[in-house]
Amino acid sequence: MSNDAIELVSFSDLDVHDPFFESLRDDYRSFDVWFRKKANQGEKAYILREEELMGFLYLKEEDEATDSITPKFDKKRRLKIGTFKIEAHGTVLGERFISLILKKMIEENYNESYVTIFSKHHALIKLLEQYGFSIWGKNNNGELVYTKTHDERHNIFKDFPRIMIQEKNKYILSIYPEYHTKLFFYSRLQTEKNHVIEDLSFTNTIEKVYLAGMRGMDKIKTGDLIIIYRTAEQGKIAEWNSVVTSICTVIDAKHINDFISYEDLREYCGKGTIFTETELLDLWKTKKYPYIIKMLYNISLPKRIVRNKLIENGVIERSSYAGFIPLSDMQFKKILELGEVNESFVID
Repeated sequence: MSNDAIELVSFSDLDVHDPFFESLRDDYRSFDVWFRKKANQGEKAYILREEELMGFLYLKEEDEATDSITPKFDKKRRLKIGTFKIEAHGTVLGERFISLILKKMIEENYNESYVTIFSKHHALIKLLEQYGFSIWGKNNNGELVYTKTHDERHNIFKDFPRIMIQEKNKYILSIYPEYHTKLFFYSRLQTEKNHVIEDLSFTNTIEKVYLAGMRGMDKIKTGDLIIIYRTAEQGKIAEWNSVVTSICTVIDAKHINDFISYEDLREYCGKGTIFTETELLDLWKTKKYPYIIKMLYNISLPKRIVRNKLIENGVIERSSYAGFIPLSDMQFKKILELGEVNESFVID
């Protein structure tokens, strides 16, 4: 059975002779010695395993100056991407790990993150650059050194997972429970009323695609902020069971009539949509959900907010239909406050 979640496991639970590690062994002659040392020290790494090992990521904290890198590093608390490999059959897998790295960097208050990488790894370098890493220099081993800081880049990808709230339109967008759980798996509900959960949204793709038909969605444009509102299950009272769970940034917004064919639509949606091939084809034929929104999944709220709490705090009115609602800056910031979002995620 395939396991689609990233796990944190001990080095000692992994086989250094797994074929997955061959390319790392080719790049680093002392890889086996390093690996066994980490195993003996009880160190852990993040992995993603499907039928076999597909991704591996080792992270470590550094707080020192070094002249083994040119230009040299001054003393600074950094998150080092010690070893990072993904199977090169698409960027979705890499995005999950990038999301994990960048959220850890913010949540644990690192000043900077960096990685050393050989120039031949073109696809991984391109992915790192897309999410805000930039070339710093080289190390003594001849590898390129890429760094990521908290400097604002005014680009929704390069600033990810942080959100830019100035001069952005903000909306609540509702999603049915069956779609929500598939699309935002680790924003699913917890039974504990006041439970603050760990943000594990990296187990999903960063880019999400959603098709809907609510009135007003034609106003959505690139850069807008979307609050994801999970509707109540059938038969349950919305006031206590509809809940705000996540914050996304709009990458792109289209109308279904913008596509010349079903194949055109399918290619655009890619792997980010929860609709099956059959469902998507049906939506193409019926034009039932004409608005297609492509979003970056920035934040899974540490604390979920039920509809009653939104009403009590003046975010929405009791009579509001929460399918699609424009929000003021004040209402949006109240959601950040109620959702206990780490302020470091916000570029104000």
